[in-house]
Amino acid sequence: MTDPAHDPSAASPADPVAAWCRAAPDAVLLDGFHALKHAVRFGAEVLVAVTADRAAALALADELAGDVRDTLAALLTQVPYGTYAALVPRPHPTAVAALAVRPGRAGNLAKLARAPRTAPVVVLDQPRNLGNAGAVVRLAAGFGATGVVTTGTLDPWHPTVVRGGAGLHFATAVERLTVDELPPGPVFALDPEGEDIRSLKLPDEALLAFGSERTGLTAELRARADHLVALPMRPQVSSYNLATSVAMTLYHWSATGGAPS
Repeated sequence: MTDPAHDPSAASPADPVAAWCRAAPDAVLLDGFHALKHAVRFGAEVLVAVTADRAAALALADELAGDVRDTLAALLTQVPYGTYAALVPRPHPTAVAALAVRPGRAGNLAKLARAPRTAPVVVLDQPRNLGNAGAVVRLAAGFGATGVVTTGTLDPWHPTVVRGGAGLHFATAVERLTVDELPPGPVFALDPEGEDIRSLKLPDEALLAFGSERTGLTAELRARADHLVALPMRPQVSSYNLATSVAMTLYHWSATGGAPS
């Protein structure tokens, strides 16, 4: 008898390519093994998952994701590499891709607005770089932040952002809002002219707002801010990378008693 975990056709839909094409317009692209692993780990509804090397993907699962290994084995369908590569914008080194249902906006908004919060919300004010936005989602998930909100035109669920976030969009609430739509809570906005963050304790209900690297905070977000906060920086150094700034701020929050157990 063939072991389903090692059968390339095991648990496969009758036509994975057709299933992919049906789901693709509205689904979230999970690009690579780690994105699929994290999405499954945090409860994503995966519609179809393909790989050009099922044995290699399951070996990674054995090594790195034993908690969801059986689920991944049931989801993954092997297809020829050319078929896999034609389904994604840029092939991933792990040759794994999947489509998942995007979490509902109403549910995310409820999570963001819930009071009292036990962790801050990260606000990216008109970010420009898709990869940086993805890195911030990954950081927020790692620190247990309530969510990540973007203002402006960048779609925080763009495939490049999800790739940069390694599928961890499913571990935190990610939405695009206007400044007027931000959830309640005191806004601590990062600005070079603000108060040194080392003198502050950031509350769990805070909104931690970060401007773009090129232009900083918009006038609209600055007007909404309750506190301006500055990161320590050597004179004549212009700025930190956006994800670095978020990491430093979330670490400060966690180090002063805010991190979840």
